[in-house]
Amino acid sequence: MLSLETFSQPPLLIAQAVDPTAPCGPPEEASWLCELVRSTTGKPALARAADVLIARPITVVIILLVACLINRVARRGIRRLTARLHTEGLGSRWSPGSSDPAAGNFGTSRRSQRAEAIGTLLRSITSVTIWTVAGLMALAELGLNLGPLLAGAGVVGIALGFGAQTLVRDFLSGMFMLVEDQYGVGDVIDTGEATGTVEGISLRSTRLRSVDGVVWHVPNGEIRRIGNKSQQWSRALLDVPVPYSADVDDAVGVIQRTADEMYGDPEWSDRILCRPEVWGAERFDADSVAVRTVVTTKPLEQWPVSRQLRRRLKKAFDENGIEIPFPQRTVWMRHDEEHEEQRAEARSWPS
Repeated sequence: MLSLETFSQPPLLIAQAVDPTAPCGPPEEASWLCELVRSTTGKPALARAADVLIARPITVVIILLVACLINRVARRGIRRLTARLHTEGLGSRWSPGSSDPAAGNFGTSRRSQRAEAIGTLLRSITSVTIWTVAGLMALAELGLNLGPLLAGAGVVGIALGFGAQTLVRDFLSGMFMLVEDQYGVGDVIDTGEATGTVEGISLRSTRLRSVDGVVWHVPNGEIRRIGNKSQQWSRALLDVPVPYSADVDDAVGVIQRTADEMYGDPEWSDRILCRPEVWGAERFDADSVAVRTVVTTKPLEQWPVSRQLRRRLKKAFDENGIEIPFPQRTVWMRHDEEHEEQRAEARSWPS
């Protein structure tokens, strides 16, 4: 062991103080090949050369091969998990007579998209973690001092954490959004600032296109609330106006028959999940009574179903003599003899 007196001696004495029989470094860190060459040949220089040129590269290659094997096994496990998410619940189906449409499985494509997104995220995190650890182990095996490197990386990480808080918040929000399945590609969502169809999702932002063709790029961290209009099932809600002059019960019967005919139409029956319901008079408007009608549909089918039902209701109202309400006003004309005399007297006054 070197002491302070050793460093005060000439360089030749320092070289002699070093143990020439330990060319492989400390015993706990010496490689097997270096020890083998040293014990076989008795030449420290050849042992050090074997350690540097053969033992360490072989160890680095083994580390990389093990990392590659672990990465392949982990990715295969993630693919199996993704496949289970793809097929989970495909055997269940909600029948039209069921009271809970959310219990069915009408979002298999959404589930597939979510599974692919989660699988991609897990594969990326796993690969980065495995190869980062393997790289650090390889650098340590090559003799690089990792202390300053890790300290510098910690300082850089702290600086990025303070300087990129918004970016970190976007990534965390994106991860929770994927895990909780808040929405997926193809869904129609309302983010508060923008409403449209989701075209792309990343951990940082969501890209959606509104009905007028505008593409919105919304950072995930800026989304405070999400209204998903196409998750699992949708609902076409119509408040059909009925004039006050018509009988509400007759109008309800016409609306129910028209909706039932549409439900039995083969062209539309695969889009409507259960028999339409007419809930009755919802409110009194200025010129009509609003009769609420609801139709449970497959996701994203509520708008074409609503348009078709309105077209059929217009035709049915015409056939049954039910007038489509329009703005009406009643004007009362007051004729008072006393006021007429006062106006006549005012007109007779000289100007």
